[in-house]
Amino acid sequence: MQRRTFIKKTGYTGLALSVMPGLTLSQDPEYSLEELMGKKDIPLFGKDINLRKDAHDAFVEMRKAAYGDGIDLKVVSSFRSFYRQDAIWERKYLQNTNEKGMTNLAAIEKIIEYSTIPGTSRHHWGTDVDIIDGYRKTTGSVLSPQKFEEGGPFALFKQWMDENANKFDFYLVYTNDPKRKGFKYEPWHYSYAPISKPMLKAFRKKNIAKLIMQEDIIGKEHFTSGFLKSYIQDHILDINSALL
Repeated sequence: MQRRTFIKKTGYTGLALSVMPGLTLSQDPEYSLEELMGKKDIPLFGKDINLRKDAHDAFVEMRKAAYGDGIDLKVVSSFRSFYRQDAIWERKYLQNTNEKGMTNLAAIEKIIEYSTIPGTSRHHWGTDVDIIDGYRKTTGSVLSPQKFEEGGPFALFKQWMDENANKFDFYLVYTNDPKRKGFKYEPWHYSYAPISKPMLKAFRKKNIAKLIMQEDIIGKEHFTSGFLKSYIQDHILDINSALL
């Protein structure tokens, strides 16, 4: 399968507007649409940290405290632009449809177990970070929930973060609450609440469904109104309540 060009259908606009009628395209005075969608270059701080200034400073203080307890807070991923997220989305979509033989809908559902639709990632904001314990050695993917469980290489890291992260205003985003929908449990993904909460509030004021459909995202012709509504409610908004 070659990428791409999908023909934009005029019906998409009406579809998207009907999905979330309460969301408008009014501009937020503090955070621009480009900023919220990861399309704006923002000041990022810290070698291999890449967070907004206040989030960076809080992370550095948290890392110092963790060092004192024998844990090295190592950043696996932090800021991610729209274009980087789009590349991740495209790679996974083509792998699922071409190499694994999945249907288009199955490929999309598989991707959104852990990866966001471009333009909707919290990593666009410079407030969110994926962290592990750099002192512990392991093989394979480090971002595996099993490695954070008791007996796993990051079990002590998880215990320390549970006890201390909130003191520095970092909160786990996708918890293991069995009632929570959307993205699967991510014991590595933390968000700096003082900035990410107002950014999410600003993002919710936008017509998110329409914004998604305006982008040249591979596979978007399979985004139905029901899918978009569920994605917004479950993947964007069904998160740790401390971050709402």
